[in-house]
Amino acid sequence: MKCHHPAHSTLPPMPSGRASGLVRRLLLTAVVPLLLTACAGTLLPKPTPPPARFTLDAGTAAPTPTAQVTTADAPALTVDLPRAAPGYDSRRMVYQRRPQQLEAFAFHEWVEPPAQMLAPLLVRALQDSGGFRAVLRAPSAAAGGWRLETELLRLHQDFSQRPSQVRLSVRAVLLNSSTRQAVAWREFDVSVAAASEDPVAGAAAAQVAAQQLLTEVAAFCAEQVRAAAAARTPVRPR
Repeated sequence: MKCHHPAHSTLPPMPSGRASGLVRRLLLTAVVPLLLTACAGTLLPKPTPPPARFTLDAGTAAPTPTAQVTTADAPALTVDLPRAAPGYDSRRMVYQRRPQQLEAFAFHEWVEPPAQMLAPLLVRALQDSGGFRAVLRAPSAAAGGWRLETELLRLHQDFSQRPSQVRLSVRAVLLNSSTRQAVAWREFDVSVAAASEDPVAGAAAAQVAAQQLLTEVAAFCAEQVRAAAAARTPVRPR
């Protein structure tokens, strides 16, 4: 009598060669897309986040301790758009680790080139100084008695020292609009220590430096106006 094992009766029949190939193709069709999707999720690089952007305007007006009451005979002043030295003419937020070598942060930048951001801040500081009847931004149809030309010489965070320092330098030239002759010029250089060694703290220090520099430029221009007015005033004999 033959022994009949019950498990043998539950095994499915082996597929034929053609059926086996069909099963393999069906399995590949189902599995390969899943594998590709999984690989794409792990191998493809993630999108680069947009850079953080900063402004030089701290949101508060520069202090004007030398402000004078504007008189009716005070001259008007036209402010040209500031120029920028090479390396500082873009939105890149730059720093230094070694002398004469500028590097840029990868994920932090200015909302506009710094020289462009300085223009409205200069106008506001000069208006608050009280030394001018009107302060206009060039180009302007109105003719001002004086003209201010500025150039951004440097604006970077210096990591060669601790704490790092943000250095802001501007050259200002005051001209007679009628003769185009330079009346006075000065270079302003301000350094402010950053609270920490990163670009966010550097941007905050740059805002403080900008406010200090604007105050100095406004005081310089107002001083030159007063000196010119005093020179034109005739001395009465006693």
